[in-house]
Amino acid sequence: MTEHSRASTKIALTRVPFHRHDSGGVLLVTRDEYGTPALSSTELNPPQKPEVHTNVATLEDVPPDGGYGWVCVFSVFMINACTWGVNTSWSIFLDRYNTGNIFPDATKFEYAMIGGLSVSQALLISPVSAACRREIGSRATMLIGTALVFAGLFSSSAATEIWHLFMSFAFCFGWGMGMIYIPAMSLLPPWFSTHRSLAVGLATSGAGLGGLASSLLAGRIIALSGTAWAWRILSFISLGVNGICSLLLRERPPSVASASAANTPGSRRHAFSFHSFFRIQIFLILAWGFLTEFGYVALTFSLPSYATSLNLTPTQGSIVQALLSLGLGIGRPVVGYYSDRVGRINMALCMTLACGVLCLTLWIFARSYVGLLVFAGTAGVVSGTFWSTINPVLAEVVGIAEAGSMFGAICFALVVPATFSEAIALQLVRGEGVNQFLPSQIFVGFMFLAGASFLWCLRSWKICEIERKAEDEQMSVLTDMEVAGTVAMRGVRSSFWLSPRRLFMPRRV
Repeated sequence: MTEHSRASTKIALTRVPFHRHDSGGVLLVTRDEYGTPALSSTELNPPQKPEVHTNVATLEDVPPDGGYGWVCVFSVFMINACTWGVNTSWSIFLDRYNTGNIFPDATKFEYAMIGGLSVSQALLISPVSAACRREIGSRATMLIGTALVFAGLFSSSAATEIWHLFMSFAFCFGWGMGMIYIPAMSLLPPWFSTHRSLAVGLATSGAGLGGLASSLLAGRIIALSGTAWAWRILSFISLGVNGICSLLLRERPPSVASASAANTPGSRRHAFSFHSFFRIQIFLILAWGFLTEFGYVALTFSLPSYATSLNLTPTQGSIVQALLSLGLGIGRPVVGYYSDRVGRINMALCMTLACGVLCLTLWIFARSYVGLLVFAGTAGVVSGTFWSTINPVLAEVVGIAEAGSMFGAICFALVVPATFSEAIALQLVRGEGVNQFLPSQIFVGFMFLAGASFLWCLRSWKICEIERKAEDEQMSVLTDMEVAGTVAMRGVRSSFWLSPRRLFMPRRV
């Protein structure tokens, strides 16, 4: 071997990377044979002239991880409280309508459809919300939603027939909720990187704490002044809070990397595309959300009715509902905090699985007021995992640039479970006594377990992607070692992404 060959081989060997995997990808540290950092290829062979073309894909868009982002967290928290939180108080009005016989011709199925439609319409409007955001901006879109929420709540106070509530609360309020919530949640993740899950968890906890406050407030106002004034007061509170927070929220200024990438051909992202659902990772996320939404909505609206089947009073049923909302408010920041440490997909998988187990064990055997309170508190912590982790998980799977548009597309796909989940749960109620809700409880539990199984497969896909990226990085520095490079490429490229090794691999993902 010539001296020139020995020198070339030594340089190639010193460039063999040491890999440390992290949730964001692969960090390559090049070391020489003595363990010290090695010279890069640029340092070894300085270029004769500067590069003319820059690959913008290699530029990293690093979020500020705080700053004004915490103002955005507070704003999204309050928006969640005055949209999804107010929506939770529907169960309090529902109990009043049933016991007071305000709409004599209304059926339980119609009441269930009003609650389900208010959720599904917020998701159905997501393509319109995304289009308005592109054309007139996020702030104007959220202000339109603020006006619709106010109109829906205030007009509900004048309802004299059941179809009035369909038009006011189910449709008008639901559309307004979607016009505010979807842009707000899309604006938040780009402000954070290492604290992204914590920030989203804190923001989405507003739905739980807002549900607790609005339920207690509505119940108190109804007892003192009637349902009409309860609707009116909630409408003015929502108008003030949503309006101010819509003005405070703003998009993160684009960095040099993101601005350069946005100007490259083919980099334009569409807000909604059915073709994205054929990508395996998007399909797995969609299946997770689709199934768990069946369980989440049914669980949220069924607890007061289940409390009545145990011969508990309406007041006790409302306390059970409030405790579920309190669990949501406390649990989402906790889930977000630990997601940043143990892995976002790992945490979402564990919490979804835990909720399914709780529904099939603790809920079924909760035959007393105390037992139901314990279940409501614990289930509240884990039942809303999808909505508190979906944005960080999307950022991990498709990247932060595409996460916002994919979030809107997934929301649109969840219209069906949001609309019919509570109606299905009521249809499964059979007989009398404590066992009449057993089919519904089994249905809810298995929906969460099935959703967890798809999330488990997504975890295997993500591990495979990390391994493939590691091999691609290694191949880029082993171009002078053809044999070693060929062996490295065959390691993962020849294997399918779903394998027992990856399913059971203990790894932060």
